Amino acid sequence: MLPRVTALISGLGFCALAHAAPTHYPLTLENCGSTLTFQQAPARSVTIGQAATEMLYALGVADRVVGTSLWFNSVLPQFKAQNDSIERLANNEPSFEAVIAKRPQLVAAELEWVVGPQGVVGTREQFHELKIPTYLLPSDCEGKDNLVGADGTRLEPFRIETIYKSISQLAQIFDVQDRGQHLNDALKARLAKSVATVQSKGLKQASALVWFSSAEMASDPYVAGHKGIPEFMLETLGLHNVVQSDEEWPAVGWETLAKANPTFLVIARMDRRRYPADDHEKKLAFLRSDPVTRNMDAVKNNRIIILDALALQASIRTFDGLEQLATAIDGYDLPK
Repeated sequence: MLPRVTALISGLGFCALAHAAPTHYPLTLENCGSTLTFQQAPARSVTIGQAATEMLYALGVADRVVGTSLWFNSVLPQFKAQNDSIERLANNEPSFEAVIAKRPQLVAAELEWVVGPQGVVGTREQFHELKIPTYLLPSDCEGKDNLVGADGTRLEPFRIETIYKSISQLAQIFDVQDRGQHLNDALKARLAKSVATVQSKGLKQASALVWFSSAEMASDPYVAGHKGIPEFMLETLGLHNVVQSDEEWPAVGWETLAKANPTFLVIARMDRRRYPADDHEKKLAFLRSDPVTRNMDAVKNNRIIILDALALQASIRTFDGLEQLATAIDGYDLPK
C-alpha cells in the first residue's frame, strides 16, 4: 500500500467515538484567509456549488438552506425530497442580487472563483460588508493559487483532510458536531474499503487519464492535473496520472494524451450543458470515432470508466467516485 494512503487510514477505529461538544457562540474560525464570527447557528443559508449543498444536506440542515446554485449533477437520491422544496437560484452561477435577496446568514461556496478576489458572483468583501459571512470549502483554497490558470493551480497536492475539515467546520457552525463526526467516520471507512478492493490488483504499471469536458468536441480537452482531487483518487488506488500539469484542469492536446496511452480513461458525466463535451455520450462517441483517440489501448479494450463530475471534485461524492473506480478496476483483467 502507498505510504501516503497508509498514513491516511492507519489507526482508524470505526467504532463510534465520544459525543462531540456543542458549539459555544459566538464562534470564531479562520477560513481561507478570512476570520468568520457567528453569534448563533445560521437559520438561513445559500449555497454556491453542489458540493457545499450536499454537505449541508448530509449534515441534516437542509431546513436551513433557502437557495442553491451551481449544479453539475442531479442531487443524490437520498436528498431529493429536501432539495425539491428549496429554491434553485441558478443552474450555474447566480447573480449577487439573487443571493442577497434570500437574506442569508451564511453563504457556503464550493469554489473560490465564484466568491473570491475576482468572484464572478461577488467578492467576500462585498458579502461581508452586508454582514453576510462567506464560508469557502478549504479544499479549493489550501495549497492552491486560484489566480493562476483558468481553474487555479495547485501549489501542493490536494489533501483529503480538507474535505473532513469542511464537514467538521460546517457542523460546528450549525451546532451539529455529532453528525459531522459520524459523517467523517463513515467517509474514512469507505476510503479504506476502496483501497482494500484494489490492493491485490498489482497496478504498479497502470495509468489513467481523467477527461472532464472540452470547450468544443474537437478542441483540446480539459483533463485532470497531477495535484488535484482526481490525482488523489488515482494515486490512492495505485494508478499513475499521465498528465503532469499543476493546473487543476489544464487543456492538453489529444495527440499528446494518445502518446501517453493510459491504461484507463475516466470521463465525467454531468447534467449541465455549458459545453458540448459535458454530455458523456458525446465523449464516448468522439473517443471511438476520432482517428487519434480510437487507437488508444483504453478505447480499443473498453477500459473507460464513467463517473459523476462532482465525484471528481472535493465533495462527499469523492468517496462515491473512489468506490466506483475501485469496483470498475477490480473488474478488469489487466495485461501483466
